[in-house]
Amino acid sequence: MKYIWLFVLICCVGGNLAAKEIVSLLSPNGKIEVKVRASDKIYYDIFLEGNPVLENNVLSLTLRGETLGLNPVVRKVQKTQINEELHPVVPLKYATVANRCAEAFIQMKGNWGIRFRAYDDGVAYRFVLQRKGEVEVLTEEMNLNVPDDCLLHLQQPGGFKTSYEEAYTHVACRDWKTEKRLATLPALFETADSVHILISEADLHDYPCLFLTGDKERGITSAFPKVPLEFGEDGDRSLKILQEADYIARTSGKRDFPWRYFVVTADDKVIVENTMNCRLSGQSKLEDVSWIHPGQVSWEWWNGASPYGDDVNFVSGFNLNTYKYYIDFAAKHGIPYILLDEGWAASTYDPYTPNPEVDVHELIRYGKEKNVGIVLWLTWLCVDRHPELFAKFHEWGVKGVKIDFMDRSDQWMVNFYERVARAAAENHILVDFHGSFKPAGLEYKYPNVLSYEGVRGMEQMQGCTPDNSLYFPFMRNAVGAMDYTPGAMISMQPEVYSGCRPNSSSIGTRAYQLALYVVFESGLQMLADNPTLYYRNEDCTRFITDVPVTWDETKVLAAEVGKYVIVAKRKAGKWYIGGITNNEEKERSFSLNFDFLPEGKQYKMTLFEDGINAGHQAMDYRKKEITVKRGDKLSVKMVRNGGMAAVLE
Repeated sequence: MKYIWLFVLICCVGGNLAAKEIVSLLSPNGKIEVKVRASDKIYYDIFLEGNPVLENNVLSLTLRGETLGLNPVVRKVQKTQINEELHPVVPLKYATVANRCAEAFIQMKGNWGIRFRAYDDGVAYRFVLQRKGEVEVLTEEMNLNVPDDCLLHLQQPGGFKTSYEEAYTHVACRDWKTEKRLATLPALFETADSVHILISEADLHDYPCLFLTGDKERGITSAFPKVPLEFGEDGDRSLKILQEADYIARTSGKRDFPWRYFVVTADDKVIVENTMNCRLSGQSKLEDVSWIHPGQVSWEWWNGASPYGDDVNFVSGFNLNTYKYYIDFAAKHGIPYILLDEGWAASTYDPYTPNPEVDVHELIRYGKEKNVGIVLWLTWLCVDRHPELFAKFHEWGVKGVKIDFMDRSDQWMVNFYERVARAAAENHILVDFHGSFKPAGLEYKYPNVLSYEGVRGMEQMQGCTPDNSLYFPFMRNAVGAMDYTPGAMISMQPEVYSGCRPNSSSIGTRAYQLALYVVFESGLQMLADNPTLYYRNEDCTRFITDVPVTWDETKVLAAEVGKYVIVAKRKAGKWYIGGITNNEEKERSFSLNFDFLPEGKQYKMTLFEDGINAGHQAMDYRKKEITVKRGDKLSVKMVRNGGMAAVLE
């Protein structure tokens, strides 16, 4: 009898290992492979160049009354090759994106299936449901078998209610998986073999955002906010959730669920260059996109609306004269927009009654005269209670809105984002989501959505350090536009930081700040500082305002996660280079190779680099002009928390 029990035990423990392979997909370049297996559950393994990266991962989708993926029965497997070119309306990295992959659709008994893709830089999958009526989704299992020694780079909020502005934490999987803390997407895993795995989601629609949490058995599993049923008042920019459903989504029974994707690489440059979110998201729903004009924005909040000096003959502050001064500054430097942050309206509850000291109608008129558009800040609660405001703003001549403090990512709130994007598009209004979750595809369906915050940005002052921001090109910005709000003209090293409004300052050198305009990507890119300081630093200002916000081509010249990144980006015939580094080393040296330049053309390179004293006095920088061509090499240095920036023309 004991031998029979031993046999049963062996079968139970090793059941997943004996799972039958359903399909194997190989990426076009042959480097990435995903294998899907089935027995009691559905398992999948991800390989990089023949070596396992994530093995025995489990997926399932639990509906009311059944779990899709429990004892699955495969009906059919259909494999295809996708080879197409995409042309995003707002190209943050490339004007043309190659969408090449191997795809398999696994049709299961019960009118459902799973679609897998293998790209040259990663793997993606999504559930597909083919049923009538509505379904209630109780949960979705994404269970990742992550090795204990894997280093996790995570943004960890205190719960599902979050502005996505927490600093990153860096913890071994063995330590984190027992904590039961939540982590937002994107998340970045680093294996003992120095393979990086960036995890996020795309084509998010009518469904909550995915969170991660620890799993004692495997390492990482999924978590989702539930559908809110009843709300209570909680001030002018939030609501209390008084009652939740026992499900995470009520949705159509005939639909594609969000993509779950993994960028997998041993080359950190690949993470920065990846376009997975673009490749997996829906195409634009807008027939006419001619009115969508990404660009820079002069912003008053960070610097306290406090211009001063001989040319300021008025009391500065959040008033009409000050905003006209910002408009004049924007017009002089070719900046297409200014932002009126909190205070332009008499009340945060009422979007139709302007603050009489601001006189938004006069500012719209004056801005039109100067060819500068007006962007207005609003709370999401105000927008939700006044859905007709986009039509009214269009009548006024408003060009865009910055919507703030969403702080949630349940199904209701995800649908709010889409309602806003659609209504704004119908009225030719641009959108910047602040206090928001990360980009997950809506910006491709409605390209009037130009940016999202969802990051620990420069508004955090001394709480925003290069040690944290050096992860952005590899995490937050690697999944889409990021409203970080760069442009500080007062720069400090962390040990001597003392800035606050109106004398706002940043940690990092002046060259670091200039480089952010090349490195960081946003369809609406802020100039956070005081026009007075920009006037007094004209050479820096001319460089910043010359940098485009959309790009034809991106090349990463050097990269190591969390430590440094140097990128070259092309717009038409000009190239721009930006490099930043963290606080780890006193100085880093790099040799720039100009092999990305075309043959037979010589460029004048204007270079801003850290000065000899920038390691202590962060304001110190040097400006040089040199001539370069393809095949040349140039040695550059960046001090701690430093950078370099250049334009080649």
